[in-house]
Order: sequence, then structure tokens, then C-alpha cells
Amino acid sequence: MAENSTTQLKSDAIFDQMKLHLSTDDSKELIKKIGLVYQINIVPKKIRFSEKVYVVDLKKGKTKEGSYEDGKPDATFLFTDADFVKIATEKMNP
Repeated sequence: MAENSTTQLKSDAIFDQMKLHLSTDDSKELIKKIGLVYQINIVPKKIRFSEKVYVVDLKKGKTKEGSYEDGKPDATFLFTDADFVKIATEKMNP
């Protein structure tokens, strides 16, 4: 489904925090240890429309909105916004 960057999701704040963390020296060990690229597709509800796509690149230490453009990601995940927030805040086990 098409990305819609105008839809505000609760997940947006989590990805903003990831972006900040990956820009710090504390993240270098994590990047070195994991070294994978994840594409995470977030939908507002269980119906797939207004999907937002994020890339968490733990090879380069970057997070961005939009599809992965350097080949294929190592893994792609699809979550509802509510489920992603629960997983990221450790209120749900994936």
C-alpha cells in the first residue's frame, strides 16, 4: 500500500527517539552487534490503508521514513500503530 506521510501515528514519536539514539555514541555497539536493516510498515488500524513505512538501518545507524532503497531489507514487519507502541514500550511480547 502507498505511504502517507501526513497521517500522524503514535509510532512516529518512537521512531523519532530511535533516530536520536542512533545518532549517539551509545548506539555504536548495537550497530556493530546487529548489523541488519529492518523495514517496519505501520498501519493506523487493522485495515491496511494510510500505511507508513520506516527503515531502521543498523548497518549505517540510521532511521528514516520511507522504503528501503539499497536493495532488500533483512526483515520486514507489519504492525498496527497500537501494537507497535505496545511492543516498543514492552507492554506486549512480539
